[in-house]
Amino acid sequence: MAAMDKLGVGHRDTVIIGDRMDTDIIAGIESSIETVLVLSGVTTRESMEKFAYRPNYVFGGVGDILTA
Repeated sequence: MAAMDKLGVGHRDTVIIGDRMDTDIIAGIESSIETVLVLSGVTTRESMEKFAYRPNYVFGGVGDILTA
């Protein structure tokens, strides 16, 4: 991915953080990057269950990542 190349990092050093299962999380999965779903946007815990795939991590919001 262009951003990773520009920063000089690899898949092991990268996560994708997003609030949408159908765009953000699937993009991470398809790119073999660990995924973090934040529930402060579009996707809820209930709507997440509709998808056959899962993020690696789920947090209430971006700020919760710092305390994990």
